[in-house]
Amino acid sequence: MKNKMRKLIAAMALVLPFSVPALANEGGPKLEKAPIDIQDTESLQRGAQIFVNYCLSCHSASMMRYNRLEDIGLSEEQIKANLLPEGAKIGDQMNIAMDKKDAKAWFGAVPPDLSLIARSRGADYLYGYLRGFYRDPTRPTGWNNLVFDKVGMPHVFWEWQGEQVLKTEKDAEGHEEHSLQLVKAGSLTKLENGKANTVEYDRRMADLTNFLVYMGEPAAVKRQQIGYVVLMFLGLLLFPLVYLLKKEYWRDVH
Repeated sequence: MKNKMRKLIAAMALVLPFSVPALANEGGPKLEKAPIDIQDTESLQRGAQIFVNYCLSCHSASMMRYNRLEDIGLSEEQIKANLLPEGAKIGDQMNIAMDKKDAKAWFGAVPPDLSLIARSRGADYLYGYLRGFYRDPTRPTGWNNLVFDKVGMPHVFWEWQGEQVLKTEKDAEGHEEHSLQLVKAGSLTKLENGKANTVEYDRRMADLTNFLVYMGEPAAVKRQQIGYVVLMFLGLLLFPLVYLLKKEYWRDVH
């Protein structure tokens, strides 16, 4: 009986981390499918550049090393010239210099490590989060987020995206108010474009999300590539054998 209980607890421990993010999204805004393709090395390279230049100031990725970027088609020279911080080595982890006490004092909480954020939250969540910032004067930073309500993080990409606000509707007395139904539906109004139009901004956030997914399992790129080669090899190897077996099996019938 004890062995059965242990097996049941172990199974629940494996399933729970994957089921919680899905349950947490119930009742929130509908998430759009993120255009993820970790075989698209150009997208991963663009995402890596965005991550290093904008995210790595506050968020670490301690389970990722700079030299793993060679897996997405970057040379050691390119990494050193464009992505490696001053004083860092190519084999170093993607850590930040910010002290945790300072981070908590400035932001109210220590910014989370993003190494496994895509595996814990999901790509669709991240894609929606990065595109879901809107102006909210009630928040300390002046920004809120449709996917993560009362978020503490400022909108670091606002110069690209421009400004969005929640859609409003008028009540019976003609006063404008934010509609909870509209908030849940994810309805935002663009006030003005930033340096990038909506299509270009969405593409950049897709690239960043793609890179965050890659960081969650860097070996997946090579694993999938090897998998395709193995399947092709098995197909070429087995097809003649299957064909000859079919001819032998149906010889007397025909």
